[in-house]
Amino acid sequence: MKYQVALIFGIALVSRFAGAVTCENLTTLSTAEMKVTLAAVVSSSGSAAQLPPDIGTLPPFCRVAATLTPSPDSAIRIEVWMPISGWNGKYEGTGNGGFAGGIDLGALAAGLRRGYAVANTDMGTAPPSGGDADALIGHPEKWLDWGTRSTHEMTLAAKKIVAAFYASAPRHSYFVGCSTGGEQGLMEAQRFPDDYDGIVAGAPANNRTHLHIEILWDSVVSTRDAGSTIPPDKLSLITHAALKACPESKAVLSDDFFSYDPSACHWDPQSLVCKADGASQCLTQEQATTARDLYQGPIDPVTHQAIYPGVPLGSEFGWSALGPKDDQPPFASLFKWVFGSDWNFRAFDFSRDVSLMDTRLAQMLNATNPDLTAFKARGNKLIVYHGWADWLVPPQESINYYEQVANAQAKAARSHHRVKEEETNDFYRLFMIPGMSHCAGGPGLNTVNVIDSIESWVETGVAPAKIDAARVDNGATSMTRPVCPYPQTARYLGTGDTANASSFSCSNSNQSSARTDSLPR
Repeated sequence: MKYQVALIFGIALVSRFAGAVTCENLTTLSTAEMKVTLAAVVSSSGSAAQLPPDIGTLPPFCRVAATLTPSPDSAIRIEVWMPISGWNGKYEGTGNGGFAGGIDLGALAAGLRRGYAVANTDMGTAPPSGGDADALIGHPEKWLDWGTRSTHEMTLAAKKIVAAFYASAPRHSYFVGCSTGGEQGLMEAQRFPDDYDGIVAGAPANNRTHLHIEILWDSVVSTRDAGSTIPPDKLSLITHAALKACPESKAVLSDDFFSYDPSACHWDPQSLVCKADGASQCLTQEQATTARDLYQGPIDPVTHQAIYPGVPLGSEFGWSALGPKDDQPPFASLFKWVFGSDWNFRAFDFSRDVSLMDTRLAQMLNATNPDLTAFKARGNKLIVYHGWADWLVPPQESINYYEQVANAQAKAARSHHRVKEEETNDFYRLFMIPGMSHCAGGPGLNTVNVIDSIESWVETGVAPAKIDAARVDNGATSMTRPVCPYPQTARYLGTGDTANASSFSCSNSNQSSARTDSLPR
């Protein structure tokens, strides 16, 4: 009875929007390429709403599910959640992770609680989930959906649904995502610049084919022979040795993570090689070689050119996840799309096979175009953030892309190198998060607030001079720091609590420049 009363109350609220379509009647929006499969008011988070109980308390909302078919082999599922009352007048598209395959209900719930009409997509890859997409072998239309098309199609459909429900188009549109979601954001900025006013792209996997080759490289070098794998109990040994060797890479000596660009640390794991048999606090020669290869990243054996950056110093805590499981490297499906289901990762040729991957998949999957002229011309804003301790998507690639965009902007404006950052920072800012792992977590700052910054930038024109980051464990905050727009870094003022953001200020750094590897030198 309680649920029925709330349901009736929710429907009554919907009727207040003059000219709006009631939630249940949104099924009439179905077309040949968009079938609305669910349109219902939800007023509780339990089984009656068919939502997991652990999603938490949600305000009453209109839940719409639809399937999009831009091609005969497409089946892009989306969900759009819209507040019954208290809508902030804005739309938020949200990203996914890995190969997707499911709707991210957590992202939808977070957007809803902030008052957004919010959407998410499974990217058209169901039934795979996360790291397995073998079911998509031989389905190039689904590869295209995952790589390029699904987020744009979701956006067009969601805006149509929102406009019908509220009888008003959203006054601002934002996209927020990390990892695959970060790639979705950059793909939108590059290929569909009309979709969003502001985009937050975290740890973007945008150079998709080469990133997967880097992940493959990690599996190859860490299992070359029986002695190549670095055991978990040696990983913290490596981290502590590197931090001790490079105190200048820390904002304060008490930091147990790299506060600044780890590639500026010229430490070599060779220094940890055991001097005597049976020693425990050291590495074998094979293990030291593996560490050097992981830092270096994949190299073309013929041209000796870097294919993708290696993992950074300070990311060792995540290395146990880098190797193969059941004799398959992580995300092996991408290679099977090109080489077939019987592909053997140990036979991959890091010279010849790289070009085959790019020829087959790069146009569909990679968001690496540095020309953001159309995005900038609309007055749109882009924030990219990346953790310095990211072991899955090496952070140097985000710096490389930023520099490529900056160079393109300088060339278009016929300006000198010294002003290229000003040309770029007008619409695009990069924030490198000290000690953050992949999207969140890690030994340093593990949470960051970016949505407020992109909103303020779009709606007031005030560019973020910093963003707020913190270390939060079990709900308790132990550290706050400002994170500065690249190439600036947060420097300790010399006095004050080192765990408090007020003790730091942004200043220019000469530590970073575009590099394609992180090989200790």
